[in-house]
Amino acid sequence: MTKKILIVEDEEALANVLEAKLKKEGHDVKVGYNGETGYDLIKSWQPDLILLDIVMPKMNGYEVLEKMKDEKIEIPVIIISNSGQPVEIEKTKKLGAVDHLIKTEFEPKEVVEKVNKYLDGQEKGIINDSEQIKKKSKDGALGAKILLVEDDEFLKDICSKKLVNEGFEVYEAIDGEQALAEVEKIKPDLILLDIILPSIDGFQVLEEIKRSSSKKIAKTPIIMLSNLGQESDVKKAIDLGATDYMVKAHFTTEEIVKKVKEILAKNK
Repeated sequence: MTKKILIVEDEEALANVLEAKLKKEGHDVKVGYNGETGYDLIKSWQPDLILLDIVMPKMNGYEVLEKMKDEKIEIPVIIISNSGQPVEIEKTKKLGAVDHLIKTEFEPKEVVEKVNKYLDGQEKGIINDSEQIKKKSKDGALGAKILLVEDDEFLKDICSKKLVNEGFEVYEAIDGEQALAEVEKIKPDLILLDIILPSIDGFQVLEEIKRSSSKKIAKTPIIMLSNLGQESDVKKAIDLGATDYMVKAHFTTEEIVKKVKEILAKNK
């Protein structure tokens, strides 16, 4: 079924490539080359899905999202941005975005695949992938095994992709129980662990791992990734055996990957 896709993007070359690809898939596509024009099209054309840049003239992506929220316009928005900072991801998510793509990290065909997958899932009433634990790696990758425990889909996908691009074998879990099961199964070389998780929180997961009867598991380096930045939270994590603690809003995903490499190098 043909869907109406609106691209709001001031980089003309990228907008034109995405427009051509989506039209080839049979979608009806329009482009707004700044936020103001894009918002006018949202109101007048009422697309089924929006691809939205953040940094644009006249009205930026945040302002577009804020106006949509204020006027209760409930159209799914996928952010296409130059930034992969967790603080930006968190902000766009709170404003209603359903996904987040980094321009330097995707090929146009990946955008098309995500658009089609989302629209297909929406029609079937399934928005999120039902698979809770995933393994991602490059073909033939022999890199260290990283377990990423994170229930924020945006941040999880971006961190995972960056780690895979660096040659790591990445496993994902979205809650504490799944994480503990996966630790026993794969015995990762390093764990990136969120604190606020469903079922069992990150502190409990950390405690369970550090008192494991397996010396290899107990010695696994763990980087806590959290929105909790109070000194008491950091101290608690370190006292429980965390190797490091990173507040999401203070670090880019590139810096998180750099920290992973530094800790693995020290543990060789």
